[in-house]
Amino acid sequence: MLKVNGLAKAFGGQVLFEDVSFSLSPGEKVGLVGRNGHGKTTLFKIILGELEADSGKVSAPRHFKIGHLSQRLQFSHDTVLKEACSGLRKNEDWIDETYRAEAVLMGLGIDEELFDASPLSLSGGYQVRLNLAKALVADPDVLLLDEPTNYLDILSIRWLVRFLKDWNGALMLITHDRDFMDSVTTHTMGIHRGRVRKVAGPTEKLYSQILMEEEVYELSRQNDERKRKDVEKFIARFRASATKASAVQSRVKALERKERLQKLEEIKDLDFKFNEAPFQGKYLLEAMDLSFGYGGDGPLLIDDLSFTVAKGDRIGIIGKNGKGKTTLLNMLACELKPLNGTVAAHQNARMAYFGQTNIDRLNRSNTIEKELMEAHPDYSRGVARKICGAMMFEGDAALKKIDVLSGGERARVLLGKLLVSPANLLLLDEPTNHLDMESIDSLIEAVDIFGGAAIIVTHSELMLNALATRLIVFDGGRVSLFDGTYREFLDKAGWESESAVGVKAGGRKEKGVNKKEVRKLRAEVISAKGRSLGPMEKRMAEIEGLIVTLEKAAEEASRALLAASERADAEDITAQSKAYHELRDRIDRLFDELESITVEHEYKSREFEEKMRELEQV
Repeated sequence: MLKVNGLAKAFGGQVLFEDVSFSLSPGEKVGLVGRNGHGKTTLFKIILGELEADSGKVSAPRHFKIGHLSQRLQFSHDTVLKEACSGLRKNEDWIDETYRAEAVLMGLGIDEELFDASPLSLSGGYQVRLNLAKALVADPDVLLLDEPTNYLDILSIRWLVRFLKDWNGALMLITHDRDFMDSVTTHTMGIHRGRVRKVAGPTEKLYSQILMEEEVYELSRQNDERKRKDVEKFIARFRASATKASAVQSRVKALERKERLQKLEEIKDLDFKFNEAPFQGKYLLEAMDLSFGYGGDGPLLIDDLSFTVAKGDRIGIIGKNGKGKTTLLNMLACELKPLNGTVAAHQNARMAYFGQTNIDRLNRSNTIEKELMEAHPDYSRGVARKICGAMMFEGDAALKKIDVLSGGERARVLLGKLLVSPANLLLLDEPTNHLDMESIDSLIEAVDIFGGAAIIVTHSELMLNALATRLIVFDGGRVSLFDGTYREFLDKAGWESESAVGVKAGGRKEKGVNKKEVRKLRAEVISAKGRSLGPMEKRMAEIEGLIVTLEKAAEEASRALLAASERADAEDITAQSKAYHELRDRIDRLFDELESITVEHEYKSREFEEKMRELEQV
C-alpha cells in the first residue's frame, strides 16, 4: 500500500496544496482531478521522488515498485521491440514474455512493421507511445499515468480503456478526458482550494459533493456574518453604558475568539459563446469528389469523398492518427489544394479555424490583449479585456506575451480570437487538447448552442457523444460517411480496425492437471470465494442502504437550512447546520468503510477470477 501523509508544496507565494494525506490500496484506481496549474503533476513528481515536498512524506513497503509514463524521450536499445521489452519484469521461470510487449505496442497503434525500427526514427508522439508501452508491460505495484491519451488516437484510447480495466495493480490517473477517467477508475480524488479530497465513484460525484458543501458553507458564512453584525451593533450601542459594560466586554471577547468564515474565492470557468454570423442558403460548404495523397505514386489518404455541410450540422471526423483527418480539414479551410475534386464555400460562409497550425501562427511578441485586438481592429481595448477575462486572462494576465504562455494558454488565446471573428462554420482540430475538464465542458456547451455548423476532428468520445450528428470515418484504409451519431456508429458499424488485443500482467498456466482434478480445484475455488466474499457483500449492501437513507436525510437538512436562511432564523440555522454536518460526517465515515471493503472485495475477487481463468486454460 502506498501512503501519503501531510504533504504540502508551494512555489514562490502560491500554495499548491497542504496537508495532503491518502492511501492507495492494491487494485484501487484513482482519477486525480483539478484545474490546470493546481498541482496534479507536482503531486505525481513528489510521489516518484523527482521533487521534494515542503513537508510530509510518502511511504511504501520495501521492494514496492512505482511505474509511470516518462516524458523523457531517451532510449537505450536499437529497436522499438527491444526497447519495449526492457520494461518487462525479470521473471524467475525465464519465460519469454516478448509477446506481451508486442501486444501492448500494437494496442497503442505501433504496428508490427515498426518493431525493428530505431526508437529514434519515430515521431515524438510515437516515442511517447513507446514509453507508455514500457510502463504498461512493467507490471508495477502502482502505475502513475499523467495525460496518457495526449498522443493517442481514438482506437488506441479505446484499447487503453480495456487494458486499464483489467489492470490488477493500483492506478493513479491524470487526464482531461472525463469519459476516459470515469471508464477506468474506481475512485476520484480532487485538488481543490489547496486541499485534497477522495471519494469512491466517478468525477461527477466528487464535483457534486464539493458543490453541495460549498453551498452549505456559504449559507453558514452568511448566517455567521448576520450574527457578527448584531453583536457589533450591540457593542457600538452600549459601549458607553456603565450598566452594560460587563455584557459588552463579554461580547467583545467572544467576537475576538470566534474565527471569521471567509468568503470563498470565485473560481472562474471559460465563459463564452461564438460570434455567429448570419447565413441564408442551403449549404455552407460542398465538397465534391475530393482526393488527396502525398507523393506521386503513393496511396491516397482521401479518395473520391463528397459531402455537404448545412447550418446546424455537427460533423465529427474520426480515425487513427496519420490517416488524413487534419489534411481534410486543411482542404476545407482552403489551406491545402486537393489532387482532384473541389471545395466550394457559399459566398456568405464565414469560417473560423482552430488548429495546431493556427496556434503556431500566433504572434509570439504580442501580448494576449494585442493579439485579440489585431484580430478585430474595430474592438476597443475594453472589449478585448472582456474577452481576455472570458478566456481566464484577467487583469494584468492579459498583458502576458504569447511567447511565455503554456500550450493550454495559447489554445485559449486562439479560442478568444475565434470569439471576436463572426463565423457560421467552425473548423475545430483537436480543440480539447491542453484544456482541463471544466474548460472542455464550457467548449462543448458553446459549440452545442452555436447556430452555425461545426466540423470537428477529435479523439474525445465525450465530445463526439455530446455533439456529433454525422461522421466522416477514416478506417480500414478508406474514408466513408456515416449518417448518425457516434453511439449509432459503434452499434451499427463499429471500427473495422479495432484491436482485438487484450493483455494482462501476471498469471501462469497450471501444468499436468487432469480434468477430475480441475473440477475439484474449481469447486474448492468457488467454495472459498463464497466464504471470503459473502460477508463482505452483505456488509456492503447494509452500508449502501444506510448511505441512501442518510443522503436523503442530508438533502432534507440542506433544504431546511436554506429555508431557515431565507427566514433569517438564526436559531434554526444553527440547529439545521449542526444536523446537516452530523449527517455528512456519518455518511463520510460510511463511505470510508465502504471504500475499504470495496477495495478488499475487488482485490479478492480478482484473485479468485484469475484462479478460475488459470484452471480454464489447463
